[in-house]
Amino acid sequence: MADQVKGPASYFPAIEKKYGRPVEEWKALIRASPLTKHMELVSWLKTEHGMGHGHANALVAHTRAEDAA
Repeated sequence: MADQVKGPASYFPAIEKKYGRPVEEWKALIRASPLTKHMELVSWLKTEHGMGHGHANALVAHTRAEDAA
């Protein structure tokens, strides 16, 4: 049995389907943004890209965790 994806990445298939962009493209947009605070980035995704809070939060959390590693 395959391991089930957990945490923020579990949202990725739904994000790609709902918003029509690959997750890597969303991560690139987050990284290119001049905003630096978690909630600023979440708010930006919500207002500028019409993303829901949970999806925006998952993308920002995962991207920042990758960048911190």
